[in-house]
Amino acid sequence: MSLASQEDLVGMQAISEIVGLTLKQMQAYAQPGMSTKELDQYGRKLLEQGGARSAPKLAYNFPGWTCISLNEEVCHGIPSHRRILKEGDLVNIDVSAELNGYWSDNGGSFVLGQDIHQHGALVEASKQILAKAISRIKAGVRIADIGGLIETEAKRSGYRVIKNLAGHGIGRRLHEEPHEILCYYDSSNKGRFRKNSVVAIETFLSTKASFAHDKGDGWTLVARDSFAAQHEHTIVVTEGDPIILTSANQIWN
Repeated sequence: MSLASQEDLVGMQAISEIVGLTLKQMQAYAQPGMSTKELDQYGRKLLEQGGARSAPKLAYNFPGWTCISLNEEVCHGIPSHRRILKEGDLVNIDVSAELNGYWSDNGGSFVLGQDIHQHGALVEASKQILAKAISRIKAGVRIADIGGLIETEAKRSGYRVIKNLAGHGIGRRLHEEPHEILCYYDSSNKGRFRKNSVVAIETFLSTKASFAHDKGDGWTLVARDSFAAQHEHTIVVTEGDPIILTSANQIWN
């Protein structure tokens, strides 16, 4: 969406604060021995306390309130009583929701407990590359150039980007134009970021894979023989520094 009024900005700030705090609190709540379903139910409680509705459930009838992905899973992991969190797991939580007609989205990967499987470097690279990409976004910048930056920085860190997943516009729906803010340089994309537009910027990094594949449940996407990390913020594009609407979440701490 493009912000057309102060009311739009206030509406986006309100829902973004809820999803940002929900993500932060879910990350802190997660512990070994807990099922991903239990963690998701905690997220549900937080969203409902804020009066927000789960975006994936509302928009796509997703079988969960949030998406929780583990280790080789890149995104859209279905919360389950059978999926038990373990020490050292690479966990990704993606929280998106709607409030009063406004939608916001954020996500973050983290290592649960001790980093016994050495996933920390991947998580840190994804986090820092997202921060660098966001810092370069302003009105008039080519969308493809931001994708190129993400890919270049990922390669420099020893990782690959997932090429069939992307950031997107957001605001009045979960997914809006531009639909493909890719993590690599796409020369065919001539689009540019527009002033006052609201977009969800994402990094999708992996240790070996370049594409995510359907796990077989119709939702979860996995990086085969690889581990993956994702970080995401919803921002407002300006002529200067962007406004990071979901900055409450702890991936910047």
